[in-house]
Amino acid sequence: MNSPLRTLLLLAFFPGLICAGHDSVAFAADTVASKERPNILYIYTDDHSYRAISCYPGSHPWVQTPNIDQLAKEGMRFDAAYIGTWCMPSRATQLTGRHQFGIESMRMEGPYPRSEYDPEQCPFWPKTFREQGYFTGQIGKWHTGTDTGFGRDWDYQLVWNRPKFTGSSGHYYYDQPVTFHGGETKTIKEYSTDKYTDWATDFIKGDGRDTSKPWYLWLCYGAVHGPYTPADRHLADYEAVDIGIPSDIFPPRPGKPEWASEFGVWEKGKDGLPYTKNKSYYDQVRQYHQAVRAIDEGVGRLLRALEESGQRENTLIVFTADQGYAWGQHGFRHKLAGYDANLRAPLIMSMPGRIPAGTVCQTPVGGVDIPPTFFRIAGLEIPDSMHGYDLSPLMENPQAEWDHPVLIANTWREYGSNTDTPPADGMGGQNIPWYVMFRDGKYKYIRSMIPGELEELYDLEADPEELTNLVKEKHLRPQLEALRAGAIAELKRTQAGFVDKLPPVRELE
Repeated sequence: MNSPLRTLLLLAFFPGLICAGHDSVAFAADTVASKERPNILYIYTDDHSYRAISCYPGSHPWVQTPNIDQLAKEGMRFDAAYIGTWCMPSRATQLTGRHQFGIESMRMEGPYPRSEYDPEQCPFWPKTFREQGYFTGQIGKWHTGTDTGFGRDWDYQLVWNRPKFTGSSGHYYYDQPVTFHGGETKTIKEYSTDKYTDWATDFIKGDGRDTSKPWYLWLCYGAVHGPYTPADRHLADYEAVDIGIPSDIFPPRPGKPEWASEFGVWEKGKDGLPYTKNKSYYDQVRQYHQAVRAIDEGVGRLLRALEESGQRENTLIVFTADQGYAWGQHGFRHKLAGYDANLRAPLIMSMPGRIPAGTVCQTPVGGVDIPPTFFRIAGLEIPDSMHGYDLSPLMENPQAEWDHPVLIANTWREYGSNTDTPPADGMGGQNIPWYVMFRDGKYKYIRSMIPGELEELYDLEADPEELTNLVKEKHLRPQLEALRAGAIAELKRTQAGFVDKLPPVRELE
């Protein structure tokens, strides 16, 4: 972005901004008063589909998330956000600003979900915020290496270290071993969603932090991950609601690649309805949405804490999730696959007077775009190592020109140079292949790494459910070739090691 435009955007966010340098726009931490440097509250939920928030088109008409909806009314809702493919790589991206294939030393080892990394090879950017005068905090689920970075990346940390305490890996809602500021670990009996909110509101009000500094808080709810346990007070919610069944929940799915055509985790019961492990589709979807209710209440409490402490106007709030979650679409009951039902996450940003209220941005954006945006909003130089783009032009004007398509790559549990050579059969975990998903405007392109497999092309305006693969449509061959080339170009820009080792696709007639 040219320097004058960047200056105007920053001045829009920071009246009275002190700028320095003729070729780059930034301001030093020691030249700007804390009150002019915004706080950042980053709310990050788990397995949370955009369809589970009532302000999003596509949600069930009975869904009730009034507080998250209020956040959208006070700010901007991004219609199409692709944060990551699953929990761990999504978080690694948020800590580095890089795609999974560009995160060196991150690895799964030992009993699941144990993971490790070398902080010298894989530095996390909150360290830079600390060095530049921010007080950094993280609360909730930690899922990126046994080293949580307290004292290096974080000033304040109350976390369930899931990679370290592998025996508690299923304790998403109760009985979590929480480590306090890198020291003592205590088993917390309370409902985790409520407890995380308690701690976060205390943090906002100044408990345990240096109140002379601006702050960054990454609040990572474990909800709404399975087993989708609602708070007791929500067990009766959504009784007798109408829950429709996706049309392609059962195979086959003509026109899809072979692996996707026959994929399915749902079985037909004697009544003809879908079940998994003898539990009905209806009961599971209802329970999932019940568990969202406590998150929504938590957002309301956080907003009140900001208002009551006089920090609302100087705090950027970002609400998103590690990825979406499919409920029957294309046969899934999970994430990972390259379809919107599996990947697309909510993304809402709010800062009164800085982000236009009640707006919707239709431009697709990616998870790698969030960390550089935080740097720009904080007035810090964006590290060259980050793969994404600063979203502040769209935050200022949701119709702003934006020439950056979205790339997502699923390389399962492999990171960095370990992704340089795809598996011979192209397959990853949970019967889903490695793939590249590329979205530019209304078109989405998916290329799996199964040798000779069919590509996928969708027009998301005409076919938002991605039921009709258009890859064989001859009149769309120019769009297909442009998307193929665009995906390759973006992989090269971000130095994906496998870009020259992609297996051949199926030839089209």
